[in-house]
Amino acid sequence: VQLQAFGGGLVQPGGTLRLSCTASGFTLGYYALGWFRQVPGKEREGVACISSTAISDGSTVYADSVKGRFSISRDDDENVVYLQSSSLAPEDTAAYFCVADRRAHCGGDWTNWMYDFWGQGTQVTVSS
Repeated sequence: VQLQAFGGGLVQPGGTLRLSCTASGFTLGYYALGWFRQVPGKEREGVACISSTAISDGSTVYADSVKGRFSISRDDDENVVYLQSSSLAPEDTAAYFCVADRRAHCGGDWTNWMYDFWGQGTQVTVSS
């Protein structure tokens, strides 16, 4: 049972990137899914969360730092969650992690949850 994130890399400021996260050993449809990021020496930051569409409303929430630039989506048929990012800036440089939780709905305290599953990180570097 695991999550695996893909799609990180080096991108120029102002560029776009799409991260993917696939699950093996379980079905994502009943889980709230999210993305976190972390820079060495700094606190981990919740980036985005999307509620289950199977047993919740599929709603999304975002950190203020990425609102209007990042978009989280899910494809439950493919068992994948995505994070589409645009207008990337150097401060977006971080290791990005996908998460899943059986609470299904992204509540107001979603950034503080102890998530059921964490994926391995994928590094995003924004630099010219």
